[in-house]
Amino acid sequence: MSDYKIFANHAHVFPKGSKDNAQLENLKELMADCNIEKAVCFAPFNHQTERVGIKINQNKWLYNEIKNENNLIGFGTINFDIGSVNEQVKEIKELGFKGIKIHPAAQEVKVDGRELFEVYAEAEKQNLFVSFHTGLHWHRIKDYSMLLFDEVAYNFPNLKFSMEHVGGYSFFKEALLVMNNNSRKGEKIYAGLTSIAMETDSLGNKRAGAWSLTDDDLCTLIHQTGEKNSIFGLDFPYKDAEYTKNAIERIKNLPITEDAKRGILGENLKKALNI
Repeated sequence: MSDYKIFANHAHVFPKGSKDNAQLENLKELMADCNIEKAVCFAPFNHQTERVGIKINQNKWLYNEIKNENNLIGFGTINFDIGSVNEQVKEIKELGFKGIKIHPAAQEVKVDGRELFEVYAEAEKQNLFVSFHTGLHWHRIKDYSMLLFDEVAYNFPNLKFSMEHVGGYSFFKEALLVMNNNSRKGEKIYAGLTSIAMETDSLGNKRAGAWSLTDDDLCTLIHQTGEKNSIFGLDFPYKDAEYTKNAIERIKNLPITEDAKRGILGENLKKALNI
């Protein structure tokens, strides 16, 4: 792996006491084990800490955690319970973060709803990247249907965002449709190749899980959307070092160009975040 300078998206970091093996030191151990040079860290969502009695400004907490870590890039999150979403986006920018993580299903907000449109407008103004969870997540599908991301692209043409998991098994083609429909706008929408491994069924056969994409899906994605619109993600701490190493090797072994592989494993994210 040492021949690739890997810059990975999508690492959730938690305060001690809120989730086991999910602290900054655990992420750094995984990065060292997998030869990952840089990573994007997401602040926790407020519900993830409040449910265990930890009440913090999640973005300021993350800032203090990583302020001396040159190889970690911060993304903030929005606390929709306290309102003032514009001010929260401005604070994320003032903290020096490069983007925002939004999980419409977990946060129970509609992709094209008023609150999120306010977030997008300010994020676009502040030149902040948005990483969305996309695909199944046990909430009303109407609120996070894949085609709603086309509305985001249409209404905010200068907003850069990633669709993490690329819609998963159920919505991959719809995610591809959104990317292709907006391809003439340049590199604005990114496929987040995060937690997309195939699974093994009870008979030892490879099957697609809820977020799985096949190698053919990945090659089709690159063929249709180009080599500069896909980025690799960790989904730390939900995926461990072994899973991560296998994911990196899978990308390196795909029948795509070396430029495409280097793009996925870091160059595309670096460019998207102006790093």
